[in-house]
Amino acid sequence: MVIVDSSIWVDYLRGADTPQTHWLNDRADQQRLGLTDLILCEVLQGMPDDSYAARVEEQLSKLVIFQTGGRRLAIASAQNYRILRTHSRTVRKTLDCLIATFCLMNDHSLLHNDRDYDAFEKYLDLKVIHP
Repeated sequence: MVIVDSSIWVDYLRGADTPQTHWLNDRADQQRLGLTDLILCEVLQGMPDDSYAARVEEQLSKLVIFQTGGRRLAIASAQNYRILRTHSRTVRKTLDCLIATFCLMNDHSLLHNDRDYDAFEKYLDLKVIHP
């Protein structure tokens, strides 16, 4: 399963021409894609109005949407944050820690365009799609 981060969905919805949006366009029918409830929240927060948000929600709801959160994920995310800090890498957003840790815990790959995930890949072996 490939989890598609909000950084990609935002680019995709804007029609941005990136390697990641091309990968998403080319592989959407061939690859199992998913997202987390946290990613869905981030994407919908960026929509300009309720009508557009409803259309995007309808389309994204066709994918697997994983429920995240809970004590286990919170503790593991905090631990990963501290591990990365020992490598002089401070993740800027808590949501990125939660998403990356969710992927690590469930053996999912991540398609992203956000430098905060690079440390998870380098030091914690997060599987990342590199188009």
